[in-house]
Amino acid sequence: MPDRPGQADSLFDAAGEEAARAAAPLAVRMRPRTLDEVVGQPHLTGEGTPLRKLAENDAGMSLVLWGPPGTGKTTLAHVVSLATKRNFAELSAVTAGVKDVRAAIDTARRDLGLTGTQTVLFIDEVHRFNKAQQDALLPAVENRWVSFIGATTENPSFSVVGPLLSRSLLLTLQPLGAEDIRAVIGRALTDERGLGGAVTLDEDAAEHLVRLAGGDARRALTYLEAAALGAAPGGAIDTATLELAVDRAAVRYDRAGDQHYDVISAFIKSIRGSDADAALHYLARMIEAGEDPRYIARRLIVHASEDVGMADPSALGVAVAAAQAVEFVGLPEARLNLAQATIHLALAPKSNAVVKAIGAAGQDVRAGLAGPVPAHLRDAHYPGAERLGHGQGYQYPHDVDEGIVAQRYAPDAVAGRRYYEPTRRGAEARYADRAERIRAILDQASEQGTDRDG
Repeated sequence: MPDRPGQADSLFDAAGEEAARAAAPLAVRMRPRTLDEVVGQPHLTGEGTPLRKLAENDAGMSLVLWGPPGTGKTTLAHVVSLATKRNFAELSAVTAGVKDVRAAIDTARRDLGLTGTQTVLFIDEVHRFNKAQQDALLPAVENRWVSFIGATTENPSFSVVGPLLSRSLLLTLQPLGAEDIRAVIGRALTDERGLGGAVTLDEDAAEHLVRLAGGDARRALTYLEAAALGAAPGGAIDTATLELAVDRAAVRYDRAGDQHYDVISAFIKSIRGSDADAALHYLARMIEAGEDPRYIARRLIVHASEDVGMADPSALGVAVAAAQAVEFVGLPEARLNLAQATIHLALAPKSNAVVKAIGAAGQDVRAGLAGPVPAHLRDAHYPGAERLGHGQGYQYPHDVDEGIVAQRYAPDAVAGRRYYEPTRRGAEARYADRAERIRAILDQASEQGTDRDG
């Protein structure tokens, strides 16, 4: 018999909590308990940062955490609640409604009134709440009945209502790097809360796991846990065991070696060759191997001008939009944006006239073909410019109907040089015609003797 009333209930509750912790997924068991244990967000957790000051000073706060999946948004919310000794209430905007939000707020107000204990109300995927659901949070945030923390993978400027965002501190989480993921994996292998040294992970399998994780710590721990179940106690997890556990074939791709350069080269050459299917294959290989999506997006931006250029001027806008989408959304969803840009660039008419034009102009400059700027084009706004003849004779193109006047723009050293030689492919045919008309007008400057010497 227990010595005191309620002792059995207390022991039973403790045993139940211990059993629940043991049954929890590895990613939950390994969740950091302090800001110092958080991996990969030093700009948020370091000494003197707003988040650390808020946590250490137990200040009333509302936060919006924005970042890709698996970067620690839920973890930071838990750590804040532990650091400030507040209750933790969690809702998912995927399943919760206004009724659930109000119930959580009512419970928090009751606890605050009865015991003085404050509550961290964490809303995951807050961007999925509609305006009415987000507005329901405003009184609790305004009166600090709860410390609201919202997590989102989408740009809060577009997905969180203004009144809620203005009452919250916006913190942006960065994608986890390879070293961050290695640290998470290493801790899970040895920590008693994790695998406690029951298995080891060989070097090749570890690198493959880092690639598969794609900067997502939760995914890395989920795959590691699955692989550990398939390994003998005290044994080592190799790549074959890892592949079997996660049901994904290893992508032979070394981000720092030949495969990296070979695959990106094949990707670009497939786009240049207008083979959308091959380009998508190489895109998928890079994504599945954990290539930085921002690197892929940068290559698309470059080749939108290098290989498509003025044959389809919209290609550059599509590539830039894809790069912005990568920043806003992150993987895995951003693979759709990268795929769309890849298809657009592959199917677009091709022209390398832009890269040839700037290359030829640069070659002339490096060869010393520069010369002084013609006097009529020089800055005429400062005192004394008129005395030097700067700006005299300049003809304002908007003063004529066609918007083009016959005057010299290039310095004498490169007068008459043609750098941009448009093709007749796609939209560039239209630009080719216009370029010829413009050059015919500009060439009249020499014939009529109206050009100005420097």
